[in-house]
Amino acid sequence: MLARFGSMLVLLSCIAVAGAAHAQDAKRLRVLQDRSVTGFAFPESVGCDPAEKVLYVSQFGGTELKPGEKDGLGFVSKVSLGGKVIEKKAFDVTMNKPKGIWMDGARLWVTDIDSVWIFDTRTKKSRRLPIPGAVFANDPAVSGGVLYVSDNRADQLFSIEPADFLDSGVQPRVTALWKGKEINPNGLWPARDGSLLMVGLGGGKPRAIYSQAKGADPKALSQPIGNLDGLYELADGAILATDWVTGSLFRWSAKDGMKTLAKDFKGPADFCVMGESVYVPDLVKSEIRIIKLGM
Repeated sequence: MLARFGSMLVLLSCIAVAGAAHAQDAKRLRVLQDRSVTGFAFPESVGCDPAEKVLYVSQFGGTELKPGEKDGLGFVSKVSLGGKVIEKKAFDVTMNKPKGIWMDGARLWVTDIDSVWIFDTRTKKSRRLPIPGAVFANDPAVSGGVLYVSDNRADQLFSIEPADFLDSGVQPRVTALWKGKEINPNGLWPARDGSLLMVGLGGGKPRAIYSQAKGADPKALSQPIGNLDGLYELADGAILATDWVTGSLFRWSAKDGMKTLAKDFKGPADFCVMGESVYVPDLVKSEIRIIKLGM
């Protein structure tokens, strides 16, 4: 269940890895500030809009946590960087349980059980695209003009091409890339090396961090380490991710392993990064944690 934005802003100039000293210091990343903002209704994903300096938050709505219910109660809100709701319902459409968000400029994609929406955040134009065979469409990510969508309950990955299908005249091609690999893909992130990073959640056991090169099968980068949700690649190649088992936001690298940065979440879901801040929704607590990182 995750959110990010397509321009891939670098998190913190101090970990831009300008030299060996910075590379050595990157593992010292720590929390400088951590605060919670309440007033949400089961927020699943946060998307960062760096141009407008606002957030978009997908919410299930209602009073009960029913992530697979087609009840028409879901919505996406426009929120300030401080966590204040600007528009409770940013788009005038009927949604069920909107989950992962991906942003690239004025385009916003959000999954919703068996479909994916695309919005223009400036004009508010929208289009819903059904995904045949999807059971629990979870996280979207765009890479090379292709939209990838994970389905963790059905353990499958889809591609949609072209990614920008907002115009009704565009007829996108939906392809099931694979199914049943015991990955249960959740969060997705296009790595700078051209591969697609993904983390797994579900299947009744811990899942790993995976990488999938174009045209190849996914391979595990880590050992099974938890029920993982949100995902982001740092400038030094390390990964930020959230884990439901430990209730944490953590940093992982092949060299340094796993380091917990923030804990005490009940449902750490799909986050985004802007500047030095990580915006992590806690789905269960119905709040957003704003976590400032530094050395």
